[in-house]
Amino acid sequence: MKKIHVETNIPADIKKVWHHWNTTESIKGWAFASDTWECPYAENDLRVGGRFVTRMSAKDGSESFDFTGTYTEVVEYKRISYIMDKADGEHQHRECTVIFTDLGNGTTKVEEEFYPEEVNSEEMQKAGWTAILENFKKFVARN
Repeated sequence: MKKIHVETNIPADIKKVWHHWNTTESIKGWAFASDTWECPYAENDLRVGGRFVTRMSAKDGSESFDFTGTYTEVVEYKRISYIMDKADGEHQHRECTVIFTDLGNGTTKVEEEFYPEEVNSEEMQKAGWTAILENFKKFVARN
């Protein structure tokens, strides 16, 4: 199975990008794909063996789910890898890697690579993860 890859360049230094990616208060400000959703709750124990919980909820209360997993690699300002917990309908755990690259001139590239889940189409998954990454980019610009 081929990994899905999404990326964006963020006009901010790597320390600021790292901070907003990993701080629970910041995560609640960007970890959703559209303005009709929100992230009312987040936990983040950023260390190998540490766990994260990100709750994504429709603002109208119609849907909600927790995105959870365990960190397998943390290299400050460079790379984070984790194993996602299985969601309903999934038969295997999935791996994800986030790569942070300092491009110079106050710009940071953020790349995510992950194995697709078995329920939604790869196109839908790529679009959703891209939307969240672009939401993160907007959040960093505002903060």
